[in-house]
Amino acid sequence: MNNVLIIGYVWPEPNSSAAGSRMMQLVHFFLAQGWQVTFTSAAADSSHMHDLESLGVRKATIELNSSSFDNFITALQPDIVLFDRFITEEQFGWRVSQHCPKTLRLLDTEDLHCLRDARHRAFKEGKEVGATELNSDIALREIAAIWRCDLTLMISSYEIKLLTEHFGVNDDLLMHLPFMLPPISSHDFKGYEQREGYITIGNFRHQPNWDAVLYLKQTLWPLIRRLQPDAQLNIFGAYPPRKATDLVNPKQGFHIKGWADDAHEVMAQARICLAPLRFGAGIKGKLIDAMCCGTPNVTTSIGAEAMHASLPWSGRICDDPQLFAEQAVALYRSPDQWTQAQTAGTEIINTIYDETHLRKRLLDAIHAIT
Repeated sequence: MNNVLIIGYVWPEPNSSAAGSRMMQLVHFFLAQGWQVTFTSAAADSSHMHDLESLGVRKATIELNSSSFDNFITALQPDIVLFDRFITEEQFGWRVSQHCPKTLRLLDTEDLHCLRDARHRAFKEGKEVGATELNSDIALREIAAIWRCDLTLMISSYEIKLLTEHFGVNDDLLMHLPFMLPPISSHDFKGYEQREGYITIGNFRHQPNWDAVLYLKQTLWPLIRRLQPDAQLNIFGAYPPRKATDLVNPKQGFHIKGWADDAHEVMAQARICLAPLRFGAGIKGKLIDAMCCGTPNVTTSIGAEAMHASLPWSGRICDDPQLFAEQAVALYRSPDQWTQAQTAGTEIINTIYDETHLRKRLLDAIHAIT
């Protein structure tokens, strides 16, 4: 039996963030192999964290900058260590190497933090991302972590291309591993007539999500309401701050709902998901959720990046505000276009995110380097 240690940046919250969902997919992968899994983190417990112990996962709290971790890792002697984001590898990787030199070291980037940071800084300055933004201190740290590990799991094919072509990272250190999902069927979805309203969802602590909410409030939603005066938008997400709830305006059909106990349940009731992301990285959990619930979406080129390969998109991709609004309303009002978008989402999930195929690829990659 392989002994797996996961060092989490935070305790996984699959109902709060795409990162939490991604981590739980990896946990379930390890468990499916019959391996013993221990999950550790230096973060405090949270009210939305997953009950890992109910799955048979050992849970242990560790400390930053403490020799107590040396004793812990020496006693555990894991066969595999998975670092959750490069920051975790920075903090604990050298201790793993010192006390368990033969342990296989995996890094899960979640998304490429240096790309997200570069796009955010460029966005704030109103310019395109260039070498100045990309070649940052964060990039140096993140790429150093990738070089120190045996294999890095990359959720986005775009980010693999950036790492290999711009930063010169060896492609044999990287593995494309998007979300691993079970198959879905359009027959299980609510139809066009059974749904109403627009939805957007995302953790409010994630800066791209908060910017999208502001963009909706200040620009996109007024355009949509001019075209569709009775339109209603429900915004869900964990940890809404006061500045978010202050945006509520029932007369404008603009509603901040906050935490959703079941994100799929609220997504499945909406007719259209709006995801006007203007910066960010990785692939977008909210759009995965939308497709898994049969909910067509309207998003930006950043939102759809690396998510559908050459397959037709599950809705519309628009970067121009006026066109975004027009496409959203047109899709909302057209049963035929809506059904085509729903079908496209099903094909994307079942083709690109096939759990069985991706699990086998990951297992083969682990065996190849052990």
